[in-house]
Amino acid sequence: MRGGAARPDRRTVLADAAIGVLADAGVRGLTHRAVDAAGGLPAGTTSAYLRTRQALLTALVRRLVELDQGELQAMGERVAISSTGELVELIGELMNHRLTGEGRRRSLARYACAVESVRDPELREILVPRENAGRAAVRAFLADRGVPDPDRRTATLLACIDGLVFDRLVGGGETGADEVEGLVAAALRGATG
Repeated sequence: MRGGAARPDRRTVLADAAIGVLADAGVRGLTHRAVDAAGGLPAGTTSAYLRTRQALLTALVRRLVELDQGELQAMGERVAISSTGELVELIGELMNHRLTGEGRRRSLARYACAVESVRDPELREILVPRENAGRAAVRAFLADRGVPDPDRRTATLLACIDGLVFDRLVGGGETGADEVEGLVAAALRGATG
């Protein structure tokens, strides 16, 4: 292809369309036909590439993880966290992204997949939190301040953030800086630095 960005492969196009369908129509609305329509593709395209519902869900979850990891990697590489205020701001930025626009749609799809993974070990394995520059930056910040067991505190902080995002997706409303500050303060409790 000349002079432009490479076009994504067909499976990526299908997975992206499936994320949108899942976000908009829920698990019951996720069908091969709906993905074809959302992707602007001829009928039967999705089933030709992803024959079963399991294959469709697996491709969707792999793409969600790829997008999330890319986002968290870029965020962690972009900034070195040197103060509590910077960490609060970074978390607020991430939460805002996950609650608006395409980030919101991905969050809705992610939580639907998380529920599906309860009964599907393959999906659960794909969704296991992975190492990335964002996670490493938070852990380094906590470790630099002498937080006991920074690995566990990082996991807990990120799980609390995830829970707050879920709460706002389901219940609506905005997340205040004071809530994020409270989560960060709890993660820093017992710090020696």
